[in-house]
Amino acid sequence: MSTDSLNGKVIAVAGASGPAGQATLRRLAAGGATVIGADIDQHRLDAAIETVKVAVPGAKISGQVIDLLDPQEVHDWADHLEAEHGHVDGLLHLVGGWRGSKTFHESRIDDWDFLHDTVVRTLQHTSLAFQPALLRSEAGRFAMIGAAAAHKPTAGGAAYAAAKAATEAWTLAMANSFVKEATAADGTPSAAAVILVIKALLSPEMRAEKPEAKFTGYTETADLADHLADLWARPAAELNGQHLWLTAR
Repeated sequence: MSTDSLNGKVIAVAGASGPAGQATLRRLAAGGATVIGADIDQHRLDAAIETVKVAVPGAKISGQVIDLLDPQEVHDWADHLEAEHGHVDGLLHLVGGWRGSKTFHESRIDDWDFLHDTVVRTLQHTSLAFQPALLRSEAGRFAMIGAAAAHKPTAGGAAYAAAKAATEAWTLAMANSFVKEATAADGTPSAAAVILVIKALLSPEMRAEKPEAKFTGYTETADLADHLADLWARPAAELNGQHLWLTAR
């Protein structure tokens, strides 16, 4: 992709201290974007931001501790970023979590409760808070990490698959809002909401721990970061409402 597509872009990353978040922060900063990472853990966030600053000299990056389960806090964050920078061009929602069981009968409703907050509610808050700013941007992008499991649930993964399916449906509704509220005369959206579908993520640490493992179908965090950065190199109309499969269907 052309690195020019990221120059001048202001991009927020929710879940910045996780493996996917760290790889994405580094990739966006290397491409010239102004990056704002958000996480609930100050220590982990500081460490992630500092790692990027060392890896990418001159990186335009900062961090903000945010409780994504507090809708007002998330809205205030979105408003502040737009007021400070004049525009917000992206929100990448990389907040994850997994709970499961051996059998369907053993599925626990408290696993659903956990995933409802961690996976579903956080995405609802970020998408609602950032949608107006992304509409006002010339190249607004919202992206979430979907799951192959949402399209083919397993017996023991009912709670996880249901949570991921809910967030994918919510994101598709956001994509429709970008069409309904498009400012172009021909109705072409300038913003896009996209779902990147994976089986599971593979971090460098996981590879180091099990160098002989095949990790079939897994997506490396660096590859995920490249695909996320590439969203600004493609037209919004081509991306909006799409499932981008990074693993076998």
